[in-house]
Amino acid sequence: MTTYHLRIARPVSDLGRAVRMYGEGLDLRVLGSFEDHEGFDGVMLGRGGVPHHFEFTHCRSHAVSPSPTREDLVVFYVPDPIEWQSACARMEAAGFAVVASFNPYWDVHGRTFEDPDGYRVVLQNADWVNREKTS
Repeated sequence: MTTYHLRIARPVSDLGRAVRMYGEGLDLRVLGSFEDHEGFDGVMLGRGGVPHHFEFTHCRSHAVSPSPTREDLVVFYVPDPIEWQSACARMEAAGFAVVASFNPYWDVHGRTFEDPDGYRVVLQNADWVNREKTS
């Protein structure tokens, strides 16, 4: 089976702020960047060897108007309680607002964070179990 790499691309109103907040909050590193590529600047944040990363972009020619809903979530499963608490503390220290989740399921074993553009990240204190049906 082919493994795919996932890129979560988000336009942001302040590229530097997004890079700082997500880098500090989720302990991510700059994997790549570009400047003035047909009017866009961008930074990719992630971790080496992990099959996903964020791409944050900013358009030089017009203001971006991010329009996420309260249900547009990126969810990270953090099973270890001490690591989860540390990750939550990093998110708050980085400037994310703690918000009540629109779907109360995420508040039972997790915490929802929102950035200034309205994008939400859930840190779920649980292990992901794949329940894929094989037949």
